[in-house]
Formats: sequence, C-alpha cells, structure tokens
Amino acid sequence: MQTYDLEADGLRGMNSILQAQSGETNQTSWEIVNPKGSHAIAVGLDAPIEVTVKGSTGYYCAGMNQQATVHVVGSVGPGVAENMMSGTVIIDGDASQYAGATGHGGLLVIKGNASSRCGISMKGIDIVVHGNIGHMSAFMAQAGNLVVCGDAGDALGDSLYEARLFVRGSVKSLGADCVEKEMRPEHLEILADLLERAGADAKPEEFKRYGSARQLYNFDVDNAAAY
Repeated sequence: MQTYDLEADGLRGMNSILQAQSGETNQTSWEIVNPKGSHAIAVGLDAPIEVTVKGSTGYYCAGMNQQATVHVVGSVGPGVAENMMSGTVIIDGDASQYAGATGHGGLLVIKGNASSRCGISMKGIDIVVHGNIGHMSAFMAQAGNLVVCGDAGDALGDSLYEARLFVRGSVKSLGADCVEKEMRPEHLEILADLLERAGADAKPEEFKRYGSARQLYNFDVDNAAAY
C-alpha cells in the first residue's frame, strides 16, 4: 500500500499522482493520511485503484470519479462524488449537502446521514444512505436509484424524471410531481442488490417506492403554479 501524507506533501501533488494512475498500474492501493477537512481530495480519478482517506474531508471529495474505489473513514463536506461516472465511493460517516449531485453512474454509499439535496439532478448514479436525508433530495433526478434506509425530509423528488426512490422510513413531504408507486418484483430485485452491495442491514419489503407522476414533462397552463 502507498501512503501519502496530505499535510506534509500537499493536495496538488496527491491528486496529480492519483490521476496519473492507469489500468496497468501495480500501485493499486493508496492511503491518504492527515486530510484535515481539505477540499477536492481524490478528484478526477480514472483507474481501478483503491483509495482510503483516513479522516474527514471538505468539499467535492471523489468528484468526477471513474473506476476507482474511494473510502472515506470519516465524514465529508458538500458535493461528495459530484458528477461521478463509475466506481464506488463509501463514506463511513455523514455527508453534507448535494451528495452525488449530477452523478452519471457508479455507487455512492453513505453509512451515516446525508444533508439536503442528496442526489440532486442524478443521471444514473446509485446512492444508498444508511441513515436519513434532508430536504429537496433527488430534485430534478433523471435516472438511477436513491435508497434511504431512514427518513426523508421535505419535497422529496421535486420535479422528478425517471429516477427511482426507495425510502424505508417516513417522508416529510413529496415534491411537485413525485408520487408513491407500486413496488413490483423487479424493484424488489434492484433494491435487494443495492442493499447487499452497500452492506445495509435492511429488507427490500420494508421500503416504499416513489417516482414521477409524469405531469410536468410538458408545459401545461393548468400546472403553471407547480413550475
């Protein structure tokens, strides 16, 4: 395992080294120590490497991730895994606002709670939150799956497109055009797979599914107040 001391050697050097790794590298396992809440740790990675961050991070940790597995042994600031394309990002603690925003693919696992706007404008990413999520989560979510093992705040799925939302606990309120939907066998199968991959101790049958009512796809003057 390669160890990088962020406090001693600097953020720019760390990201340059990690971004330089390729599919042929033999340096596949990295440990980042002394992160001390630094921003933009392990961003733009594009190789099947494993990066463990020993401590909490600031803004945009693991943003634009492709192929890599990034494990934060701590909590993260706003925008973790923003615009993620593939790979896996695991957070042992809590996540601040807009976790997984605009993510196109891959798996984001938050073992604590997530703040507001979790999964905003998600475009194919899978997000599993072991705890609760805040208000306006999955706002304008287009594709992918958001799994919440706890409760959801106000305006869940506001202006939702075709993403699937699974919530085990209570939902404070649903956003515009978001409705509860039938949980069919194919959804239970998807959910079971995600829960297993995320190491979540929950049963698919305990969840409710929410999705788009598809009333806001096209402008209708009768719905003007909802836009």
